Amino acid sequence: MSKGSNEMKTSLGIWAFGPMVTRFVPMGYQPEHRDETTAQRVARAVGGLGDLIDGYEFHYPNELSPENLDEVRDALDGHDVYTVCSGLHLDPIFGKGGLSSPDDTTRDEALRRTLDGVDFAGELGVHFVLWPGIEGYNYPFQTPYADSWGRFVDGIGQAAQRARDRGIKLFLEHKNSEPAMKIFMRNVGMTLHVIHKLRAQGLDNVQVNMDWQHLLMNGENLAEYAAMLAAEGLLGHQHANSGWGTFDDDNMVGATAFMETLELAVELRRADYGQNGERLGFDLYPYTEDAVAAVARSVHQWRFIWDVASRIDDDVLGKAQQAKDAVRAYELVYAALGA
Repeated sequence: MSKGSNEMKTSLGIWAFGPMVTRFVPMGYQPEHRDETTAQRVARAVGGLGDLIDGYEFHYPNELSPENLDEVRDALDGHDVYTVCSGLHLDPIFGKGGLSSPDDTTRDEALRRTLDGVDFAGELGVHFVLWPGIEGYNYPFQTPYADSWGRFVDGIGQAAQRARDRGIKLFLEHKNSEPAMKIFMRNVGMTLHVIHKLRAQGLDNVQVNMDWQHLLMNGENLAEYAAMLAAEGLLGHQHANSGWGTFDDDNMVGATAFMETLELAVELRRADYGQNGERLGFDLYPYTEDAVAAVARSVHQWRFIWDVASRIDDDVLGKAQQAKDAVRAYELVYAALGA
């Protein structure tokens, strides 16, 4: 399927091509890929996916760093790096928090690595994604909440300032749990709290990265939050996937939550998402599936959903929504699906 002018560009988190490790199968469901370098995984992805994916996303420094940049660029074969992502959750020294850690030595190291990652992203001219999955707690009575929140917001503020100095955006991504059982920034509201604190400091280069399954885990409506964030100028990036809604499944796009994904596509079209360089970033974890096949199927299924959204008469849908007429709205949706 060729890419039409109506389709936004894509990116892919290279972690979709890993050994698929879980706590029950620490060697991974696909151990044959355990010892691959990042460049080898990129070569496998590029060779299998070709132009279905325009660019790739990497955690710093575990997947991409100055040490392997040239090798990875060769493997990219003309594809680009779209984001650099924070990787504190990949190091056990941050098991009890990094930017929010009460231990000054641990926090200093977390801050150093985060700012180094922002600097690296700035050198590449790409966005920086901060997903604070390790910033939280596992038990009641474990954490000095106010102090930890203060350290957390201050750390993100320093990252935002460094990103602004480098001329790039900082994308914040929330999730309710894993690896920390209670992540501090665990829903859209808490994410907006952080952003508003930063805006009060004059830091306006911070936007939201919507990971679809993270929202579904919270019972958060994809389309509603996309529309709200777009209205506030905060719709920064998308991590596309699907799942059952109870865990971070990172399944193929459109495998579940189909109607929610279709409604999201409608709102992204209304927001002109993709017209200013935004991309659909695929964040997938195909535990037992072939990675190339799972990513390709996600791209094709998204393109189908995007095309269906284009066939819904938005003026008529808007009138139905103004009247809160769900029956009429679904007539239009199912007509676009061919009913």
